[in-house]
Amino acid sequence: MEINQSETISDWEKWKGTLSKAVSFAEIVGMSEKTIEKIGFRMGNMLSAGIDPENREQRLLQELWKVGDDNDRAVLTKMIVKMLQTDVRH
Repeated sequence: MEINQSETISDWEKWKGTLSKAVSFAEIVGMSEKTIEKIGFRMGNMLSAGIDPENREQRLLQELWKVGDDNDRAVLTKMIVKMLQTDVRH
């Protein structure tokens, strides 16, 4: 099976775009950054346990999640939220 690199990048960008919209909505309705990060942390646990990653970027995030402890996961969640917020602002 041949993997089309532009399709993989597009899937990653689409995934980030979906999450960016969710973070933006959470901010609009007045959720604090800490609350957004808590929700992201819970979602990370759920996704890493039961969802097969669709692309290599998601697989990397899953592997990092699995090898990290709760402190590492909290930092990773915070970094992902920042990445999504930066994407929206640019």
